[in-house]
This record gives sequence, structure tokens and C-alpha cells, in this order.
Amino acid sequence: MRIGELSRRTGVSERLLRYYEQQGLLHPERRPSGYREYREGDVETVRRIRTLLSAGLPTALIGEVLPCMRDDGERLVPTCAEMLDDLNEARERLSGVIAELSASRAVLDEVIAAAPKADPDR
Repeated sequence: MRIGELSRRTGVSERLLRYYEQQGLLHPERRPSGYREYREGDVETVRRIRTLLSAGLPTALIGEVLPCMRDDGERLVPTCAEMLDDLNEARERLSGVIAELSASRAVLDEVIAAAPKADPDR
């Protein structure tokens, strides 16, 4: 299938599909004309990439773990035990970001709470 068809079937823009190729996440064949030719399995690969991106993983790590992922119908399942350390590190990084954002929200809540109350008669 050509890139437009893959885009339509996955809901991912052609630009992003080209980016995934640049990052080594997709490997389409090239026709003599230069057009990309994607396989049926690339639809699932793109869905896996999107899931891993939504989990907060950077594309470099996705490139490492993608070959060790399979779908069980409802979720991605890692198939290589050696990648669990990388996934746990990514989870810890996300936990740190969440903690920082929570602290920032608490400061903003304090600033908002310190604001003078609006005069209802005005």
C-alpha cells in the first residue's frame, strides 16, 4: 500500500509516517519510481508506535523495544525480558515529571488563592 492508504487506515499523517521512517521505526520498500510501498503489517506497527508514544516513550527507545512488542488483542505485551529495565526507567522518568507538574500546580493554586476576591457589588 502507498503512504496515503497507510495514513488513512491509521489516522496518522503522511508527514508523521515519513518521520517514523527517518527514526528507523518503519521500513517501507521503495518502488523504482521512489514511492514508498508499505506492507499490511505496517498498519499494526504504526498503532504500536502510537501506543508507545502515548505512553511517553521517546522514539529512540521505541526503536529498541518495538521488535519485542506484540498485541494480545487489548494491549501491548513485551516479549523480551531484557527490555523491562528500559521500560521501568521510562516509567520512573514519567513519575518524576508528574511530581514536578504536581508541585507546579500547587504553587499556582497558592498564587490563585492569594488573589483578592472580586467585589460582587462592582
